Amino acid sequence: MPEFNAPLRDMRFVLHEVFEAPALWARLPALAGQVDADTADAILEEAAKVTGQLLAPLNRSGDEEGAQWEAGNVSTPRGFKSAYDTYIQGGWVGLSGNPEFGGLGMPKMLAVQFEEMLYAANSSFALYSALTSGACLAIDAHASEALKNTFLPPMYEGRWAGSMCLTEAHSGTDLGLIRTRAEPRADGSFSISGSKMFITGGEQDLTENIIHLVLAKLPDAPAGPRGISLFLVPKIQVNADGSLGASNAVSCGSIEHKMGIKASATCVMNFDGACGWLIGEPNKGLAAMFTMMNYERLSIGIQGIGSAETSYQNARTYARERLQSRAPTGAVAIDKVADPIIVHPDVRRMLLSMKAMTEGGRAFASFVGQQLDLAKFSTDAHEQQTASELVALLTPVAKAFFTDTGFDSCVLGQQVFGGHGYIREWGQEQWVRDVRIAQIYEGTNGIQALDLLGRKVIANRGVALRLFTSQIRAFAAEPGKPYAGELLNAVQRLEDVSDWLQGQARLNPNEIGAASVEYLHLFGYVAYAWLWARMADVAQDSLNADPDFYRAKLATAQFYFSRLLPRTLSLEQSIRAGSESLYGLETASF
Repeated sequence: MPEFNAPLRDMRFVLHEVFEAPALWARLPALAGQVDADTADAILEEAAKVTGQLLAPLNRSGDEEGAQWEAGNVSTPRGFKSAYDTYIQGGWVGLSGNPEFGGLGMPKMLAVQFEEMLYAANSSFALYSALTSGACLAIDAHASEALKNTFLPPMYEGRWAGSMCLTEAHSGTDLGLIRTRAEPRADGSFSISGSKMFITGGEQDLTENIIHLVLAKLPDAPAGPRGISLFLVPKIQVNADGSLGASNAVSCGSIEHKMGIKASATCVMNFDGACGWLIGEPNKGLAAMFTMMNYERLSIGIQGIGSAETSYQNARTYARERLQSRAPTGAVAIDKVADPIIVHPDVRRMLLSMKAMTEGGRAFASFVGQQLDLAKFSTDAHEQQTASELVALLTPVAKAFFTDTGFDSCVLGQQVFGGHGYIREWGQEQWVRDVRIAQIYEGTNGIQALDLLGRKVIANRGVALRLFTSQIRAFAAEPGKPYAGELLNAVQRLEDVSDWLQGQARLNPNEIGAASVEYLHLFGYVAYAWLWARMADVAQDSLNADPDFYRAKLATAQFYFSRLLPRTLSLEQSIRAGSESLYGLETASF
């Protein structure tokens, strides 16, 4: 059976050494005194126990059994309810939640490490918690004080869960087409009627109540996305004293039968005049919901990293033990009938690719977490604004690049196992199936790429991009920094392509969509190059302290710059080829 052991040494390296997070926390008044290096390490160590010992053992059995639907009720696989009860006792749902309502108030830089562990151990289980955390964020940011006081404490506690109800059968990406209606009632509430699909955790047996955040349209709403409002609709209505009352007119019509994440209930939810409460202003619901969606996009990106980490760990173990043939240079394990497959160049290529991309992703997720902490807690207005702009720029990259490369790493891990990777008992095929959805939900990766290039770069005229690349250039300009030349060349390539696309987009609107996916990948590889240079910088200065660990960092950085960063050359060529070849084939000829 596959195992997961949280990469605590690497997480501490990223947090404490590369980003010097404890020093940052100490200068932010809201965090100073709340969290330091020792606190962070203690939380990570406890999280490693919870994820490795409690949740990971349920991953395969949960996949085999799956969530079950019967007469509107959903049951999670055996062991999930007991594990969830233990999980919420540790306060994990509210780890980075608002302390005013019972959250622990921990920084996002720390939370992203925990989320990686959670997805690495059991992606299906992780989703129930992730949706609740995201719903809490939206309620905290946009709901009335009365709604916050009623709903946030039991949600942070984990007794109540949250869901995000956007998609309808005819309306996925284009939310302006939704048909769910909200009719005002005399008491200030609303009657919500409509059907939503693909609702993660819309029904389950883990919590006492489920708080649905539902997009719907008021009777006088403008057409399109400007006419969408957001409503809080509990599964069970809540009395004035906070106790549970009567059931609301909310039901689960069915659950989907999926390729992966089978233990996560993906529901069709029906609202038949259900009682709901407006969150935020009328017709401004999409902006309020994006508070949750952006949280979920980073979280789902981290699913890609976590899945890749587990795939790598198991492939590495297998490659060290599986004996096949002799090394090209002659026998290595001379006392055995063959050498372990880790001696073979192609196996090492696959393992190093997985290692380099996963550790690069962990550093990038931590950087985004750092910017989220600065945007939320900094007392310097300029620093806060800069961080907010970087978060907006980097969120689509994190969601799409983490999951595209995370899926690739899961496939590579399966490939290392050879035929055994295709067999259920070895566990590798489940990671391929489970992580595949991460490229699709929370906005497909193609949509993320359009958002990055069209809205965050072209419409922004490259201002946010330059905020990011200026940090890379400043690092590379410091004396003695490793890979400075390669890094500056890569940044120049990204900036040149961005400028070229600015001009092309004015001539032909198809150019944005034609280039967007390759552009996002180009951006991702350049960002990882900066982070690998930073990690190599720390490693070369600390080599004597822990030689084995830091030598491995330096070797992986060398592999990244020599074998992976050159992919930006072909990506640039694809982008500059333009959109013409996409439209040379008549529609009828497809």
